[in-house]
Amino acid sequence: MTHFPDSPLLKLKNDSLSKSAGCATVNIEAYGGGISSTWLDRDLSLAGRVTINTENGVDSQFVDFKRAIGTIPNLSIHLNRDVNKGFEYNKQNHLSVLLFGNDEDVNDKITIYDIVGKELGIKPDTILDMDLYFYDIQGGELVGVNRDIISVGRLDNLAMCHSIYSALKTNAVTQGTNVGVFFDNEEIGSRTLMGADSNYLNAILDRIVHSLGGNLEDNLRARHKSFLVSADGAHAHHPNFKDKHDSSYAPLINRGPVVKMSANFRYATTSESAGFFINLCKKAEVPFQKMVNRSDIPSGSTIGPMSSASLGIETVDVGNAMFAMHSIRESQGVKDHFYMTKVIKEFYQS
Repeated sequence: MTHFPDSPLLKLKNDSLSKSAGCATVNIEAYGGGISSTWLDRDLSLAGRVTINTENGVDSQFVDFKRAIGTIPNLSIHLNRDVNKGFEYNKQNHLSVLLFGNDEDVNDKITIYDIVGKELGIKPDTILDMDLYFYDIQGGELVGVNRDIISVGRLDNLAMCHSIYSALKTNAVTQGTNVGVFFDNEEIGSRTLMGADSNYLNAILDRIVHSLGGNLEDNLRARHKSFLVSADGAHAHHPNFKDKHDSSYAPLINRGPVVKMSANFRYATTSESAGFFINLCKKAEVPFQKMVNRSDIPSGSTIGPMSSASLGIETVDVGNAMFAMHSIRESQGVKDHFYMTKVIKEFYQS
């Protein structure tokens, strides 16, 4: 199984704290292709990795403020009459995060390093660099009259990560080798040290075979006998935008996992790999759906094709139907999460 835990976020520019219009703000850099407008008027916290200098050398700590420390206020409609006509937010000019409501509380010597250092209880001058991201402090909710919809940030793709981890940790030992890979940086193309378009998984599989006393031929034979499931969210048929789907391939929430297909192999699915996964669904007594994009709407892609090509392993692309992909909050069916976890357990036992 391959999947990824990253989502579109706003990354803090560490040295950007400045006074503006009587307040104090910081600038951001957009990570991935998020829906910018959904970040406004939210209570935002900050978390990430802090690289520090210690007596034993360079080390890392994680920080999470776990409380609302900033917001990006919208401009009143009275000052922006066209906001409901498709206003485009400029990431440099319109997405600065408000941290202080009174710039008199910020002197020229206060930096983000001071704020983070205080939170961690360390000296600011020991901080070498930081990778910090803003996130919506509001927790998840079950919504709907029957509470059958999950609404929370970063469902794409933490939901798949949770399903795969849950299935893997509860699975009985089998004769084969079960693998779950959590790649990073899918949202920005995967071509990083930790991404799917790297040598990471190849190296891990090589080392597994080598540790078991296998040679190159054993490695190649093992891959030929293997099967890869690439799990990522799928676009649900939207009740307010029904024309965005081919009516014959319009996935619905709470109707089971979605097998994603593309003639141009934006997804790695073939008829054979689709058949393998559909058979798993039937064995697990889980409903399934198929998705093919409208012919006039280009398909997105996943880590499936690059993983399949790099590893030489037959692959299927699947996911759960969801709304508002890449919004600060996304939603999907409650049943689908259980369905996906169940079929993944069946996969690991096969």
